[in-house]
Amino acid sequence: MKEQLKQLLARRYALPGSQALERAYERFSPAERFLCVVFAVFLVFGAARLVYSINARFLTEVPAVGGELREGIIGSPRFLNPLLALSDADRDLTALIYSGLLRTTPEGALVPDLVERVDTDENGLTYTFHIREDATFHDGTPVTADDVLFTIQKAQDPTLKSPKRANWEGVSAEKKGEYEVTLTLKQPYAPFLENATLGILPRRLWKDVETEQFPFSSFNLSAVGSGPYRVTSVKRNALGIPLSIELSPFKNYALGAPYISRFIMRFYANEKELLAGFYRGEVESMNTVTPEAAKRLEGEGYRVERTLLPRIFGVFFNPNQSSLFAEKAVRQALELATDKETMVNTVLYGYGVPIDDPVPPLLLNTRRASATSTEVRLAEASMILEKAKWKQPEANGIREKAKGPPARGAQAGKETQKLSFSLATSDVPELREGAELLKAMWRRIGIETQVQIFGAGDLNQNVIRPRKFDALLFGEIIGRDFDLFAFWHSSQRNDPGLNIAMYTNSSVDKFLEEARRTTNPDKRGENYEKALAVIRNDAPAVFLYSPEFIYVLPQKVRGFARGRTTVPSERFLDVRHWYIETEKVWNSFNK
Repeated sequence: MKEQLKQLLARRYALPGSQALERAYERFSPAERFLCVVFAVFLVFGAARLVYSINARFLTEVPAVGGELREGIIGSPRFLNPLLALSDADRDLTALIYSGLLRTTPEGALVPDLVERVDTDENGLTYTFHIREDATFHDGTPVTADDVLFTIQKAQDPTLKSPKRANWEGVSAEKKGEYEVTLTLKQPYAPFLENATLGILPRRLWKDVETEQFPFSSFNLSAVGSGPYRVTSVKRNALGIPLSIELSPFKNYALGAPYISRFIMRFYANEKELLAGFYRGEVESMNTVTPEAAKRLEGEGYRVERTLLPRIFGVFFNPNQSSLFAEKAVRQALELATDKETMVNTVLYGYGVPIDDPVPPLLLNTRRASATSTEVRLAEASMILEKAKWKQPEANGIREKAKGPPARGAQAGKETQKLSFSLATSDVPELREGAELLKAMWRRIGIETQVQIFGAGDLNQNVIRPRKFDALLFGEIIGRDFDLFAFWHSSQRNDPGLNIAMYTNSSVDKFLEEARRTTNPDKRGENYEKALAVIRNDAPAVFLYSPEFIYVLPQKVRGFARGRTTVPSERFLDVRHWYIETEKVWNSFNK
């Protein structure tokens, strides 16, 4: 048998007609043989290209696991804890490490994260969350109803002083099963589900930490969450301050493990050091840069992503502090004399849009006033002031008018009031420059402005909270749910309310109350639009611009979605879809 197998293998096989081809080739001249070889090479090459083209038509490039992204952040993190996160560094890392019951998409929709589904009663008071039974924390322990209750109760604890406490006041949380939690509100609140994006803490690790000791726990840096990335290592300096934190993908993340294999966050003291680190190649991405720096980087060919923030900046008038602003004519004149396009181009280097309403454009049916020339607007402003008896004593002088009938025995016309007030703002480059621009613009119609600059803490504690300002150049974060109640309802005029214009209008109050109660998005929108129309007519502030979010990313990162970013940390909403490496697969495997 073995001998037969050897003979079979040793036998020489030939294709039909191969001997005839060999004899023909031997009869060829050298030139004919050369041409034959050339034609054979072309035939093989052409066949190979044909096979490659056919193969390429049925292959698709898809994201693959791998790659590294090094990001620079200004500031050092202290609280990698969703209940305590205060700084941008805290919030950035918390967004990567933790996940909530729900997650917001870049488009602004809410989708299940740690839950399979949410059941809501028809009155909008009760929400039942069904937790995924396969959801786990980074240490492998399951996420249960106990973890959710623990997190909410800690958020509500006044001793902890969590920034999230206001979102959970009056909310009753009840465990219905190992993986089921019911939250009940005292009254309908349409944007409530946004609160369910709060990162969930593992009760097992935190339950023995006293509330007073929460800010000092080592778990604030050695964080354990259930989000797309987990902490791999923390590099510190001699004082124990974090210099960088390395993250790696959480393979059991509820929505699917992210593609990028290493995420390194490096921390810098200020923008100057951050930019120096960027140019040295220590980091490849960053978001905490000024519009001026972004403009320069874009000019140098770097990738700069930008999207409109749901924030507005404006000048808010306080008629309780300065009687000038009780006059609608003065408020209208200031609005007309403000060149908002110049503000955006000068202060923001074009990274923003002018606004005429207390909400960013595109959120509601907001509109800009018809464009008119600066000269026309200034002339109209001057006419309004003249009609209101604000006279300009000489060319380019400060306007003034009589305070009222002179006292008995006093000489008529001597008691006058100047059209002059102070403008308070924060010690931030953009706001300082913006205040000086406004001062120059308003001076053209005879209004005098004294600019007052305060440190951020001083401004909040000693100016905004006690409402000790004539006018205030300030910004407001409207948020993803567009809830204007805190900013314009009359009940919010005093601290901790955010109605810094001290605005009162019963019609607006009614519209804002209705918008909060209804769960119908169309009706909410209608109420907000009615409120905006009244506010626009009353002119309680000069609304200036909405800034854009600026994010510098390397070209190698793909899958980044520009969407509605409320705060910088929300750039990571879709981080699991970012990728650097790719591979090609057959189309049938990519369905």
